[in-house]
Amino acid sequence: MKIMVMDGQGGRMGKGIVEQIKRNFPEDEVLAVGTNSIATAAMLKAGADAGATGENPAVVGSRDADVIIGPMGIVIADSLLGEITPKMAVAIGQSRAKKLLIPVNRCQHFVIGCEELPFGDYARLAMEKLREIRRG
Repeated sequence: MKIMVMDGQGGRMGKGIVEQIKRNFPEDEVLAVGTNSIATAAMLKAGADAGATGENPAVVGSRDADVIIGPMGIVIADSLLGEITPKMAVAIGQSRAKKLLIPVNRCQHFVIGCEELPFGDYARLAMEKLREIRRG
């Protein structure tokens, strides 16, 4: 399974997700796509199989990923303090991949009905959902 993990800013969330995937599903291919080189480097250091930075890697990676994981802002143009371009948001939104969006209630985007949980709990929930997806 090809899993694209996307993050921006300092890449802390993406790093945590990559670590969890590699711990739980080491056989899966993980592509780290950062909106900046710091985020990409953090995810590569966490064990991603490959990594790239910027708009075009997000567009290209979205084409054949089976699953895309990241903060919910990756499908909202101009989110992550402007790091998500409209083209990135559209490519991810239109991708055939299943999207596991982590609700980060920042940058003026709020998911009503979601609990405010520590990131570790969201990472655990993402791995449970990924396990379900892998089973079919």
